[in-house]
Amino acid sequence: MDRNTSFSAPLICAIGDIGVDLVMGMLDQWPQLGTELVLPRSELRAGGSAGNAVLALRHLGAPARLVSAVGDDDFGRWLGAQFEGVDARLAVCEVASTVSVGLMHRCSERNFFTTEGHLAAFSLEQALERVPPAVPGSIALLTGVFLLPRLRPQYPQLLAELRARGYQLALDTGWPSEGWTEAVRAEVLAWLPACDHLLLNELEVRQLAGTEDVDQAMRIVLAHLPPGGTLVVKAGARGALAARGQQLLRQSAEAAEVFDTIGAGDSFNAGYLAACLRGAPLQQALACACQLASAVLARFPRRGIQPGEFRELLLDQPA
Repeated sequence: MDRNTSFSAPLICAIGDIGVDLVMGMLDQWPQLGTELVLPRSELRAGGSAGNAVLALRHLGAPARLVSAVGDDDFGRWLGAQFEGVDARLAVCEVASTVSVGLMHRCSERNFFTTEGHLAAFSLEQALERVPPAVPGSIALLTGVFLLPRLRPQYPQLLAELRARGYQLALDTGWPSEGWTEAVRAEVLAWLPACDHLLLNELEVRQLAGTEDVDQAMRIVLAHLPPGGTLVVKAGARGALAARGQQLLRQSAEAAEVFDTIGAGDSFNAGYLAACLRGAPLQQALACACQLASAVLARFPRRGIQPGEFRELLLDQPA
């Protein structure tokens, strides 16, 4: 889609990390050093939290914009081409592209090996020059902050400018490489008064709140959001929880056997925000999120998913 594409209706603008993902598996155990292992499955695809979310929005047929960066190399050119049909506004950084190898284990766990690449060079200026004023009702989804070392110190300015441009804000922090230190907790909590939607998993919300009890952690974190803000906690195969004001909701997910769980939370984010964009009540938004995540994870390789293929998941949501 052309960089100058404009939208007259609200959209979701994902701002954050994209990269080249090589997903391989299954591993029964780590091989010995110096040996070679032949694996039965692999897929080379666009990844990163922002990339996965935007592609899931494309699967839904929901209006989406992507603001990120690529490296100045063959991988960068390939990566940009993977977002056909999306309003992708990608800075080109004069470094190698970020590449991630995801190894899937038969026990359903996974490991990632990721290079810094272009994500280390993505800046506030590059982001803001690619974000136009919002059509009223639009949502900016921010992801991968801990993978963006140049942008991270300027996150308060980014949040403030996006609000000034008329966006609702949704944040998925991801996991800090240095762990949830006191300094990291204070940093993230300072961002929350600007956020309309906070999208975390169970471990993240517990670490952010400094307690092992999920319900208590949700109360602590919700208190830092603005009035009317929504905290969503992703619980994997069990579904999700959400809190808004005095509301506390739970949504179960259908059981499914999957090989590749990479991007599960990002697909969940896409379903949730797409339903919110259409004015769906909170319970319906959670249901759409769980359904989309399950639908995406059931497919391997994912390159076979067609634009709009999961559109019916939104049809039951109010327009």
